Amino acid sequence: MIPLILVTLVLLWQFVLLGYTFTLAGNAADKAVRAATAAAPGEREAACEQAGRDDLPGAWSGEVSCSTGGGYVTADVHLRVPVLFPGALAFPFQVDGHAGAVEEDRD
Repeated sequence: MIPLILVTLVLLWQFVLLGYTFTLAGNAADKAVRAATAAAPGEREAACEQAGRDDLPGAWSGEVSCSTGGGYVTADVHLRVPVLFPGALAFPFQVDGHAGAVEEDRD
């Protein structure tokens, strides 16, 4: 019975890590796009990428990409899901977060 309980606990923990990774990706994309809309037009992509990486824990590896065009700013965050212990190994698939907002006008 103990091995079954341990396997169940390991699976539950892995699903918690998966859910937390989804939360991190979405939050990072939201913060990135908010920072980009508030920045000057020439500095939007750099501000977006920096804000997207600021709140990510070091154990979650991934990339942040931002684009602007047509009065719209988008941010995409791609994170790797850790296996059991954040920072050690990661699954070969990614969790994606996406956000978009309209550029703010500067008067």
